[in-house]
Amino acid sequence: MFEHLRNSILNGDLKPGERLMEVQLAEQLGVSRTPVREAIRKLELEGLVAMVPRKGAYVADVSVKDILDVLEVRSVMEGLAAYLAAERMTDEELEELELISYHFKRAVEGSDTESMIEKDMQFHDRILRSTRNNKLIQIAQGLQEQVQRFRITYFSEYNKSNALLAEHQAILEAIANRDATQAQQVTQHHIDMLGNTIITFADKVR
Repeated sequence: MFEHLRNSILNGDLKPGERLMEVQLAEQLGVSRTPVREAIRKLELEGLVAMVPRKGAYVADVSVKDILDVLEVRSVMEGLAAYLAAERMTDEELEELELISYHFKRAVEGSDTESMIEKDMQFHDRILRSTRNNKLIQIAQGLQEQVQRFRITYFSEYNKSNALLAEHQAILEAIANRDATQAQQVTQHHIDMLGNTIITFADKVR
């Protein structure tokens, strides 16, 4: 129940500001209200749900400031991940990263936003797992999940797909060349550009 609601929020099926009605959710999912209530409480602790007095539970909104704070940390974490991946990634893992990059390019060419988001996540996850640093993987994946809501809400409406493609290629080439410093720098640039995109989008919709 918890995971189902959590994924629905992260994937954008449940929108920011949408009310979560226990009775309705229980009927839809074929369960009693108790597990729904417990799931909503856990989601509130994660900051994904906001409780409004005398009104109930709502999907929490995500401010631009929230996302920029996350990206500021993510830039450092994923820069380190790319640095370590350039040193530790096996040839088989590099081939997998190249394949993911190829499918990302195909998604960009086909304007397939859903696949672009999926392959982008796989690209960064492959790099993370190649570090073999469990603590880094855990922290960085948590940060990625917090950005996920932004990506689905805004990315389909405003994106720089060609720039993303070039940034991915730069990261891939640096890792393939085993240039750890370059891999770190281009990855941090990639995350920083996402922050700039968010700011630009926010200014356009104000």
